[in-house]
Amino acid sequence: MRFIRPVERDDLPQLLALAGKTGGGLTSLPADSQTLSARIERSIQTWQDALPRAEQGYVFVLADSDNNQAVGICAIEVAVGLQDPWYNFHVGTQVHASKELNVYNNLPTLSLSNDHTGSSELCTLFLDPDYRDGKNGYLLSKSRFLFMAEFRDRFMDRVVAEMRGVSDENGHSPFWDSVGSRFFSMAFTDADFLSGTGQKSFIAELMPKHPLYIHYLSPEAQAVIGQVHPQTAPARAVLEAEGFRFQNYVDIFDGGPTLECHIDQVRAIRKSRLLPVTLSERAPDESLPLCLVANTDYRNFRVMLLRADPKSAAITINRETAQIMACQSGDNLRVVKLFAEEKKA
Repeated sequence: MRFIRPVERDDLPQLLALAGKTGGGLTSLPADSQTLSARIERSIQTWQDALPRAEQGYVFVLADSDNNQAVGICAIEVAVGLQDPWYNFHVGTQVHASKELNVYNNLPTLSLSNDHTGSSELCTLFLDPDYRDGKNGYLLSKSRFLFMAEFRDRFMDRVVAEMRGVSDENGHSPFWDSVGSRFFSMAFTDADFLSGTGQKSFIAELMPKHPLYIHYLSPEAQAVIGQVHPQTAPARAVLEAEGFRFQNYVDIFDGGPTLECHIDQVRAIRKSRLLPVTLSERAPDESLPLCLVANTDYRNFRVMLLRADPKSAAITINRETAQIMACQSGDNLRVVKLFAEEKKA
């Protein structure tokens, strides 16, 4: 059985192995032991209420109940940009017009932005390719919403998610080649690694301070603005089904889209409800919908996918599941359907 839990120090070897399978482009999961170890420690300190809001970040792993091994990772940054600037490009428009010459041109531009400062961020989503079966990806991605719903006061009103942009199997990014390389004079993979290991001062020092005209970029770069890496397309679809939208902000390195939503408008947060636990050894009713089910224990948080009826008076689970979920009869579990109900025509 697979379940979500907080990251532990012993997960470092598995996280390093996962980082080695990303193929680059996932800035927040670098294959660097020191950086990942520090990330784990920061997450643990966040759960211990030992850090100010500007430094808080939660890391979760998808674990196998047979061996407790981490096979996936996801995270939430509580408030980005309060300590180190959080940059992206805003895709906007500049108008150049001459009434005398009867010329009127709308020119799309890229402008360096800090507009998402203070937002909570969904980040570091990666599932081991060997475990991309069933609904593991949905569990990994959406589990964070139940944590945010249960501990709403710990997060900001706006939630954002940077989507990985287009790059090839060799780490070649057409957007970087046409934009970033002009200012940083380094390879995309090198800049990506520096940013992922916390060395971000070069961004403020070297990025252009004035708008860039998109028409000056290569056709290849223009084509990938706001587009996601093929492996990231399912993650984008998951977030959009939960209410996230692209509002014309893109990553400064690879041009990938930033999606955003008000926290209280996220479907899984808005629709989730608490149900008391009833223990039973009967087999689960397979006719019931698949649901995300989370406990309410802040430091021992757990999420699983279970068959349940969110509209019932209670949720019935067996003792093995209760042990994994760290709950007992009478405790409350937060429940929401895995997928939104399809709208009838």
